Amino acid sequence: MNPKVDEFLNRATKWQPEMKKLREIALSCGLTEEIKWGKPCYTSNDKNIVVIQGFKAYSALLFIKGYLVSDPKHILVKTGENTVVGRQARFTDVKDILKVEAALKACIKDAIKVEKASLGSKTIDRIASRKPKSPKTKHTQSKA
Repeated sequence: MNPKVDEFLNRATKWQPEMKKLREIALSCGLTEEIKWGKPCYTSNDKNIVVIQGFKAYSALLFIKGYLVSDPKHILVKTGENTVVGRQARFTDVKDILKVEAALKACIKDAIKVEKASLGSKTIDRIASRKPKSPKTKHTQSKA
């Protein structure tokens, strides 16, 4: 366990029990923890796998390459309307985490496999290139 993550979690004023449970799950999958982007980040062979996040309305486990992760229980959601790659599992209570703990672990293990297989960068580039572009407004000029 990383003392910087201990410090982060001990300072948390919201979602502390939920984030501690998510930490326990991530560590049980053999991930290494550190602080990145000011949040607990869990890695495998120095590759980012998941990040624990706390928001106003919920706590979350962000899967960096969630689009590529097998999610048969449908616990992962897009982080925003225009999100291409990342996915989150969102929680408002430790009980909710406990209900899907096995599915979370399966998603983490699959995310590790995705990273080990180096599916990430090339596949993500393909996905990103398919991202819908904002419609352009056409302006026509009348000739007089």
